[in-house]
Amino acid sequence: MEFRFADCILDVSKHRLLRAGKAVDVEPQVFSLLRLLAEKGGDLVTRDDMIEVIWQGRFVSDSTISARVSAARSAVGDNGRAQAVIHTVVSRGIQLVVPVESTQTPPPAAARAPRPPIRLAAAADGTGLAWCATGEGPALLRGGHWLTHLELDWDNPVWRPLLEWLGQGRRLIRYDMRGTGLSQRDGGAQTLDLLVDDMKAVADAAGADTFDIFAPSQNVPVAIAFAARYPERVRRLVLLGGFLQGAAIRGVEDKELSDAFVALARKGWSEHGAAYMRAFAAFFMPDATPEQVASFVEMQRASISPEGAVALRRAISRLDASDYAARVAAPTLVVHARNDAMQPFAQAQILARTIPNAQFLALESANHIPLPQDPAWELLMSEVGAFLSDG
Repeated sequence: MEFRFADCILDVSKHRLLRAGKAVDVEPQVFSLLRLLAEKGGDLVTRDDMIEVIWQGRFVSDSTISARVSAARSAVGDNGRAQAVIHTVVSRGIQLVVPVESTQTPPPAAARAPRPPIRLAAAADGTGLAWCATGEGPALLRGGHWLTHLELDWDNPVWRPLLEWLGQGRRLIRYDMRGTGLSQRDGGAQTLDLLVDDMKAVADAAGADTFDIFAPSQNVPVAIAFAARYPERVRRLVLLGGFLQGAAIRGVEDKELSDAFVALARKGWSEHGAAYMRAFAAFFMPDATPEQVASFVEMQRASISPEGAVALRRAISRLDASDYAARVAAPTLVVHARNDAMQPFAQAQILARTIPNAQFLALESANHIPLPQDPAWELLMSEVGAFLSDG
């Protein structure tokens, strides 16, 4: 989708603003404000509209809103005095005062890989685990995590960019955790031992004897334990936004955060839980666009029941790989966003100093889930790509 107004082109799919043919750098919230204005097509955008869409209903000060409006004006070559593009209606809101044209720009069908066939592997206890594989090259296993859905994440604006990148020149194997997505929903308790066995079952079913692991979030302790138990099968480990010990084990403060998260999950899956789900999404990706938030919420509800979500979150809080970290022999890259609200940055530092010879990459970001519009995205892709290609 593109919006054209004044001498600007706002390309939503590429998260790019052009003015007079030249790219203009804008932060995610400013881009979201410009998109909101363009989508309104000249209609008034109120303060409440901005808070609802850009900050997902969270409280923000008037000075913060004014700063984003000022930055949006600057980005399109306007200013508060001229107001030739963005006009302020005193005590009401703002609006675009130039014509807006919109065009759909879907990618060519040939440019997108066909939807991969989904298969079911049998876990050690007989639970069905949904998995699929795409591409050719060295095997890369994306560990199962909160929350995926093998059908929905293929066209999801949150996961699709990462999946496309991970699959370049590699055979990408991915699966839904037991109890989630297209895997069997009544898979029983989520213990570390069971989750390690599940990872092995998927790798075996995919015929991957040796492989790299891209482990996000709570799959990090699982990948660590797997690498320690089966060192001959793991070439390299990328540990993103993870932890060594779950929140229930770490201490009171982290456990309280986990309990608050569980309360949001329990309320958010209800029929009238939209506000809770937006707050829920903000934990994972505070800089997400409205489209990304909506798709993320849709996937959460499709992937697991409210009861399952609460049970899974509590199980995650009890994972503990501290007995395995020092036994990891595979080259390891530990990556963490410095302001991650889901998992403390200190946990990444513990991982990096506990796993032998681990490399450490800190991202200047607050997003637990990597987003393509995040300035940290390019650094993440570059460093992970170099690490996986090494040797």
